[in-house]
Amino acid sequence: QQVTLLLQGGQALLTFEEEKVASQILKMAHCRVTCEDSSLDVKPKRITMETPVTFEVHLDVSRKELQVLDVPPSMPGERIKDRLEMSFSKSSRGGGEVESVDYDEESRKGCVTFLHPGVAVDLAMRGDYIVDLEHEEHLKVEPTYRYDLQKFQTFCGSVKRTILLDGIGGKEDEEDLQDHLEIHFQKPSNSGGEIECIRYISEGKTLQAFFSEDKMDME
Repeated sequence: QQVTLLLQGGQALLTFEEEKVASQILKMAHCRVTCEDSSLDVKPKRITMETPVTFEVHLDVSRKELQVLDVPPSMPGERIKDRLEMSFSKSSRGGGEVESVDYDEESRKGCVTFLHPGVAVDLAMRGDYIVDLEHEEHLKVEPTYRYDLQKFQTFCGSVKRTILLDGIGGKEDEEDLQDHLEIHFQKPSNSGGEIECIRYISEGKTLQAFFSEDKMDME
């Protein structure tokens, strides 16, 4: 799960190459940034992140089970199960020996389990199968999937090299103002340092920012 932050108009994100520079800037209540014909008071803020989550989803495709979809409710459920078993047992149609059949009348879905692996895979690749109900019906078939959630972990994430600049109310062009911010915060005389990246957006806009793990420290 990628960590995000919604950047509002009049804000900027600033990532320094060194943590200590970001820490120095955050100790200031405000910073006065000089522009061409004016100056701005901007407020450095620490970024508060939502709790990041990592997990793995494992997908298993059954080699013995086959899903049968949209079975017409043309007869009682028990009889439909029997017809499914008889139809999918026919080797002339690509079927095989059936171990068991489940059928849900509400969803009109069936699950056929074959005795030997491989038959279900071959039929799923075809996409449909002829089933003998009241009439021959071409029914859609698909694989049976099983999902397993593993290695689910939450982290306490902190952003140590990136700061948020708030209260930027300048009326200059967006790119020009971003350049002034970068010039100001890269000067050691302003407690700044080398800047890795910066992004400013003007009033009336929003921007979704995405953080990679190298921009965060995971604990």
